[in-house]
Amino acid sequence: MSFGAPEDVGFSSEGLARIAPAMQELVDDGRTAGVVTLVARRGTIVHWEARGWRVLEEDPFERNDVFRIYSMTKPVTSTAVMILVEEGRIGLDDPLSIYLPEFTDVEVYDAGELRPPAREITIRDLLRHTSGLTYGIFGNTPVDQMYVTRLGGVLNPQSGVSLEELTDHIAELPLIADPGTRWNYSLSTDVLGRVVEVVSGMSLADFFRTRIFEPLGMHETAFHVPAERRDRFAAVYRSSESGLEMIDSPVNGPFTREPTWYSGGGGLTSTPADYLRFAQMLLDEGELGGVRILRPETVRAMRTDQLPDGLGTIGISPTDGFGLGFAVQVTGDTPDIFWWVGVMNTWFWIDPVEEIVAFAWTQYDPFGGVPVNPLMRRLVYDALEESNRAVGAGGP
Repeated sequence: MSFGAPEDVGFSSEGLARIAPAMQELVDDGRTAGVVTLVARRGTIVHWEARGWRVLEEDPFERNDVFRIYSMTKPVTSTAVMILVEEGRIGLDDPLSIYLPEFTDVEVYDAGELRPPAREITIRDLLRHTSGLTYGIFGNTPVDQMYVTRLGGVLNPQSGVSLEELTDHIAELPLIADPGTRWNYSLSTDVLGRVVEVVSGMSLADFFRTRIFEPLGMHETAFHVPAERRDRFAAVYRSSESGLEMIDSPVNGPFTREPTWYSGGGGLTSTPADYLRFAQMLLDEGELGGVRILRPETVRAMRTDQLPDGLGTIGISPTDGFGLGFAVQVTGDTPDIFWWVGVMNTWFWIDPVEEIVAFAWTQYDPFGGVPVNPLMRRLVYDALEESNRAVGAGGP
């Protein structure tokens, strides 16, 4: 991908120039250690800036440093599933039990009792988070409490269990609701990672590498950070009474070691340059640089709201439904945007109407604790609107 002048693709240079000072202000105020922001339109990068610190007061952030992208792994896993759907090896409306028989007799927790579900979990349910599974850590229902108690340390990719063993444990737990009746953020995408392994006969890491990363030229995206990239690996911080404190070291934290199971829901590390190639492939309806990963109609289905009638929008955003792997904006000023986020506040969104890909990435806990995304969105669309006004007034 190439760099270009903002005006060449319909942005205001002055407008985009406001992004870096706005992010620097968050750093100066101690809201986060550092931020990397990126904007591309029509395949041209028009903004890519780093502000603040990769390691506080020691190593300044650089534009292509390495981040834990956590749940931004989910669109990658969903892409892997859709590759196998295109090949006829998985059916979207197939019962999960075809591929993972341990889910054949799963039950629903209903008012303190267990009962059979109204229907089986399907692959489509897993992709759109209507499976009835949950995470445990994000809710307070009895089923969430069971997940925390029963899964506990098993969810740590360094726990020593395999992905097969993890999905066996998940299948032993009850569903929070009948499949297809409720949107509930969950371990569904980790279960899909196991489906990819079973159907392909490959580890999830090998499938990602051979079918997505190598074809797209994503050479620095992986389930751990090898030694040669650790000098570019950012630390994670949270606020304390004395200021920002490091809670995940880039030197000896968990992502510096090969995991014992590959989390399709949140296990990847990546760089802005790598993930831009993936996001641009999605914007370009499955193709990048002459390499096709998915068919156009497949990507269009993925970015279309797939929630059943009556479910409305997803719980974490009143303007968004959910497609096959990411949120899809269905109301508001910018419908058709599709997006997702990692729990340490790495955000991306893709606007197929305006042909924009944008990132705002930091490494800060808790999720939503620093407003990099709403600030970034406002500034990007302000810069677009400023350019439109200038053109309408006869400007350059």
